[in-house]
Parts: sequence; structure tokens; C-alpha cells
Amino acid sequence: MHQGLRTLDKLPIGTSAVVHHVGCDRPVARRLMEMGLLPGTTIETVRRAPLGDPLEIRLRGYLLSLRLADAALIQLVPEGRADLVDDAKSAPTFHFPAYPTKASPTTNRLPKVLVAGNANSGKTTVFNALTGARARVSNYPGVTVTRSSRRITLPNGSPVEVVDLPGTYSLSANSPDEQVAADEVLGRRDDPPDAVVVVVDAGAVERGLYLVLQIVETGVPVIVALNMIDEASAGGADFDTTRLGQWLGATVVPTVASRGGGLDALRTAIGTAIRLAPRADSIWPGLPDHVEQDVATVSEALADASFGRTAAVRRAWALWSLLSLETADGEATGLPDGVRRSVQALQHDAAQTQRDVHEEIIAARYRWIETVAADVRTQAREDTRQWTDRLDGVLIHRVYGVAVFAVVMAVLFEALFTWSEPLIGTIEAATTGLQNVVATTFPPGVLNDLLIDGVIAGVGNVVVFVPQIAMLFFFIALLEDLGYLARVAFVIDRLMGRVGLHGKAFVPMLSGFACAIPAVMATRTIESRRDRLITMLTLPMVSCSARLPVYALVTAVVFAGDPRVFGILSVGAVVLFSMYTLSVVATLGAAAVLRRTVLAGPRLPLVLELPPYRVPVWRSVLLVTWRRVRKFLEDAGTIILTMTIILWALLSFPHSAEIDAQYDVSRAQVLATTAADGQEAALADLDGRLAGEQLQYSAGGRMGRLIEPVLEPLGFDWRIGVGILGAFAAREVFVSTLGIVFGIEAADEESVSLRSSLRNAERADGSPLMTPLTGVSLMVFFVLACQCMSTIVVVRKEAGGWGWPIFMFGYMSVLAYVASLAVYQVGFVLGWGVV
Repeated sequence: MHQGLRTLDKLPIGTSAVVHHVGCDRPVARRLMEMGLLPGTTIETVRRAPLGDPLEIRLRGYLLSLRLADAALIQLVPEGRADLVDDAKSAPTFHFPAYPTKASPTTNRLPKVLVAGNANSGKTTVFNALTGARARVSNYPGVTVTRSSRRITLPNGSPVEVVDLPGTYSLSANSPDEQVAADEVLGRRDDPPDAVVVVVDAGAVERGLYLVLQIVETGVPVIVALNMIDEASAGGADFDTTRLGQWLGATVVPTVASRGGGLDALRTAIGTAIRLAPRADSIWPGLPDHVEQDVATVSEALADASFGRTAAVRRAWALWSLLSLETADGEATGLPDGVRRSVQALQHDAAQTQRDVHEEIIAARYRWIETVAADVRTQAREDTRQWTDRLDGVLIHRVYGVAVFAVVMAVLFEALFTWSEPLIGTIEAATTGLQNVVATTFPPGVLNDLLIDGVIAGVGNVVVFVPQIAMLFFFIALLEDLGYLARVAFVIDRLMGRVGLHGKAFVPMLSGFACAIPAVMATRTIESRRDRLITMLTLPMVSCSARLPVYALVTAVVFAGDPRVFGILSVGAVVLFSMYTLSVVATLGAAAVLRRTVLAGPRLPLVLELPPYRVPVWRSVLLVTWRRVRKFLEDAGTIILTMTIILWALLSFPHSAEIDAQYDVSRAQVLATTAADGQEAALADLDGRLAGEQLQYSAGGRMGRLIEPVLEPLGFDWRIGVGILGAFAAREVFVSTLGIVFGIEAADEESVSLRSSLRNAERADGSPLMTPLTGVSLMVFFVLACQCMSTIVVVRKEAGGWGWPIFMFGYMSVLAYVASLAVYQVGFVLGWGVV
């Protein structure tokens, strides 16, 4: 290292310096450079997170955080010694030409307009303002990335389909979201777009123009929505949008999307753009000569493979290929074999001559962007905005920041646990009421049972998750709009990073204590597919609220009346706390193991933008919440309903007519011999015992008998086995299924008769069934097992197939069995809790 150079992690807080070299791993270095952190860039250290890591820096008008391990690989020179940075050739003054008009009228195909932009640029707000509340939500073909689109009519009467692309800082493939954005812009999997609206944050215009330049290079007609122009003006910056449009050969519309400013002009610009033809061969000449030779070589290989419609598109794919042969997750990009071999050969040659192709391409683009920005932006006034810095001084302070973080997470936790309870109770009451109506309307029989226990129960199993899903996504969207969600990841990342998780995994993990369904869906905020998978494959171990009835029943049965621990805490409370502790340890441990085995790979850095604090756009917050809820109901709801009906069938068929006949005789005897005031209780007891015997006779009951030898080493018998099978509908169903097994109608965790039946239950050899040791073994099993078909279904939707949820169910079942086996067998040998 040159004498006097230091690394970013050693730069004192509040000090500025100039980047000399970005020495991180190639994917990390590429991402940092694409966000504007490259040699020659002036940066300032702002603060460290409350736990000491990561580091917050300021560059190019915005705040960025990265871990100290990555900061240690970035070399700096003092701000006054820019001569130590390698000299770069002057930026070209190239202006893109205007787009030609389409030669022939548009076909019957509906024009497609994409809305692209960086995260936190207001892109989704623009899309929502253009399309309203009725946008259609689906997935892009072959991936789990959400696609939002809607057909609208422009002021000139033209109908168009507007598609909201995932937020991205570039078209390079760092994640599935960016892969989708590149595929859509370049028209690889579908018709090419007729125009692209690129939303740029006026406060970080250089970073936004990097994505604009990439898209303009493809030749597709572009409209730039220079958004949050009011914030930039408050910061003292003025923009000449006409000159910016001349540089890009495109229309630039200043907007304030949160208040509807400029949207009419944007709609008019879209109507004009869809009548323009793509630029087929306009080449941006800003690359070094040796990079141009590389691009030409790859473009030839693409042409030979008939990949790309025009010369401009092939050139864009060539540049994309040189930057993104493989994504940061190690997934293949789908390039033709000849192109892959060509790119690999060029990258090998560059490595031999110690060239960094990534830096050459990105630096050349930023030189041109800096020239453009300097020409169109004027710092007319002093920047008087202090809100973000002042709030950060409190919200991510070493002491106050942790306190605020704890309060915010407590409110979120309380909302998911308590505030949603009245709505959940209303849904459950409505479900029960509807079941009662059907029971009194239809005659007894299979159809009646199917409607009550299959269809209505299945719909209830779907809708009951809506309050928690809606509240979680409302809070996430609100915190994201406020700018605080990124601070949550910033504050907690060091702790999460110790087990190989991203800081953004914390909110889903916390949400899992309420319900795993919305928690798994919340992993969409994590960019890396590997990190997203690790998080969702371990989330079901977090002790959700559905486990509480099981814990409550078991502790009431086996620990009631035990002396208090240290004279203060009840044994049940200590056991309950131990179960929650076990769930947290198991979740983090499983994540660490998966990170180092099945999902091993390079840990992506915390390259995280910390946006300015803003007043939330309530319309966007509510639209995001509604779309997530609707997508859950449409995608996962149908599968959950189907599986509920299948589970009902397993626990209901075959049905024994002989058992029914026996109980018909018993009912007649009760009616003939029992006083009128005692008939209702006696008949209810008969109905409960009938249900229990029919359950034993069913396929599910027989499966419980079949697996009994497997469960006996855990301290369970066939009755608990049937309860475990029933719990796949939902974990709390374990309690009601046990009630049926013991012949008790409408049992819950507080049913005195069910508790008494469990205490008095005996095994075949006459020994008690529910000993303290059996109770602990059962709770450990429920902590670790994936006893929830709804969670499995949602993981299947989020992971894009059945492979990962089957793996999740398998490893959790094995872990639960082994842990429960160890608890019971060790405890039995040592004589702990056996009576």
C-alpha cells in the first residue's frame, strides 16, 4: 500500500477522504462501484452502528452502510491528495440522439411500459399513482419475484400495460430481482418494452443516472421521472431538465410523486414515447479501447447465437455479460454456451494482465455521468436539511438507538400478538357461526361434514392469517416509507451476521413469534436468494402463537401444583421460557449450519442505502399491504384449502356404520332412561365418544396406530400420534384432535375434562401416559417440528417449488425426533420426571 494510504474502517468518524482502490471480492466490489463508490469518489464517515458494526458513510448525496470487514478492503487517500488516484481519461461529451418515430402504426399488441428505478427512489409511488389500487399481482414466469401490472388509458386515449419492475441499482445480476429487471428491459423472456419510465431520486442523481444510462444503452425509448425534486430544491440544488434530456436524447419530467406533482406531464410523455422506435445502432462511445474490443467480441458471439434483436441490444447484453456472467448467488445467467465461453476467455485474459473489467466499465460510465450531472445540476443555495442527521443521531445512537429499536420492535410484536387478536377472534367466530348454520341447514352426512370440517374450516384456516399478514406488511411498508426499516437492519446486522444472516432477516424472525406465515412472506425484503432461503427455512422453528395452546395444555397437565422455582416462578413458567429459548437457539443454530452446508456460499455484504426520513405516503402503504394480502389469498389460499380437505378426509374416512349403529342404540337408551335435565350432557358425552371411535377407525387413526412403535421411544402413544397428524392443519389443532381421541367435544387447552383425561390416561402396561418427562419431550418435539401445512405451502410459493419445503419438513422432522428422543431417553435413564 502507498505510504499515507489508509483503509475505510480506520477513517475517523466525520472525516472525508478519496477512494483509491476497492479491494473487496468481485461481486461486492462491483455492487459498491455500481452504487458510486469507486476510485476517485469522495466519501465521509458518518457513524458506526450501536453494536460497532456496520459503518455508515456519505457519498454522492446519499448515505450507505457496509460492514467493517468490507470497509477494511477499501483503500483511501487524503482528500487533498487526489493525485494518488490513477488518472482517468477525460469523459466524452457524447449526447444520445433523439429516438426516431415508428415507421408503421402500432400492431394490435398492447404497448408495454416498464417502471424502473433504484430502491427508495419513489418508483412504487409513481407506479401506484399511475395505476391506482387495481393493479394485478402475480409472479414473473419461473421465479418468485412479484410482478405488478395494470392496463391504463393515457390522456391521448392510448391503452398501455404498465409494469412495476423490482427496485434495482443496476441491471447487473446481483439478485433474482435484478435478473428479472434485465430480462424485462432487454426483452429476453417476453415482448420488448415499448418504453421505460426510469424514476431517479433527484437527491442522488448520479447513482440514479447509472441505471438510466444502462437502459438508454439498450435503445429502448426512455422517460426519466426526476422524482422528489422538492427535496433536492430544499437541499439547494436546481436542475436543468431540458439539458438533461438533451444529454440522454429522452424526455425528463420533474415529479413529486408523493403529492401527485408532475404525473400528468409524465402520462403525456409516456403517450409520446410509445410512438417512438428504439434506437437500433446508437453506440455510447465512453468505454476504453480495450473494453470496446471485448464488447465487440462478445457482441459477435451473441449475434452468432441469434441472441438479441438489434445491435444496440446485443451491445447491452455484451456489457451485461462482462459484468454478470454469474450472479452473486452463483446462479447461471442463461447465456448461450458460446457466449459464456467467450466471456470466460476474456475474463481470464484480463486477469492475466491484471485488468479489472468491472471497474473499467463502471468507472467509464460514472465519468460520463459526472460530466452530465455537473452540467445540469446547480448548487444554488446552502443545504439546510438537517432532519435525517438529527434523527439518526438519536435513532441509531449507541444507547438511545437501541432503546428506540427495542420500543419499535415491541410495538410490532404487540401488534402481531395482541392487536390482531380481536380480528382473528371475529374471523374464528364467523367461521364457527357459518359451520353452525350449515350443521342446522343440511341433514347429517358426508356432505355436511365436508362443508363444515373441510370447506369452511379450510377457508377459515386461510382467512385467519389475514389480520397478522396485513398488520405485518402494513408496519413493514410504513417503516420502509419512513426510512427506518433500513436502520433496523443497520442496528441489528452485527448480531445477525454472527450466524450468517442479513440484518434484514431480523424483522421476519421477530414476526415468526406471532405467525410463521407472514414472517416467511416478509423475507421478500432480503435481496439475496440464499439469505432469503436460509431465513425462511429456519423461521418455522420460532415459537409462534399457535404453539401456545399446546404448551399451555401440557404444562397445566404435568406441572400443575408443583412448587415454585426459587419460591418465585412456577415450574410451568420456567418450562415455557425454556421452550422459547430453545426455539431461538435452534433457529439461529440451524441458520448457521445451513449457511455452512446446504446453502454454503459467499456471504453477501450489507451494502445498504440509508434513505432520508420522509413522511409516509399512506396510499402507497395501504396499496402495498392490500396487494400482499391479496396475493397470499390467491396463491397460498387455494393450496391450504385443498390440503385442509385432504386432512379432513384422512381423519374422517373410512367411516364405520357399525359404530354408528352401536351409538344409535346407546342414544335411544339415554333418551329412554335418563331424566330430561341430564339428557343433553349424556348425549354430548356419547357424541364425543362416537367421534373418538370413528377417528380411531379412520385412515388417520390407523396411521396413528401404525406409527406408534416409532413414537414410543419419545414417550408418546398412538393417541398423541393422531394428535400430531391432526396438528398439520394448524399446530393448535393438536389440542382439539386430542379432545376427539378422548371423546371430549369442543375441547381446548383450558378444558378441565381434557386435562383430567390426559392426567388419568395410561399406556398398555398401566403406566401413566402424561408424565413430566413425556410433557417436556412433547413440547420439544413441537418446538422443532414443522407441524403446519400452511407454512409449508407459503414456503413453496416463496421458494418457487416443492424442493425446499420438502427439505425443510424433512430436516425439521428429523431434528425434532432426535431431540425429543434424547430428552426422553436420557431423562428416563436418569429417572427425571418419569412419574
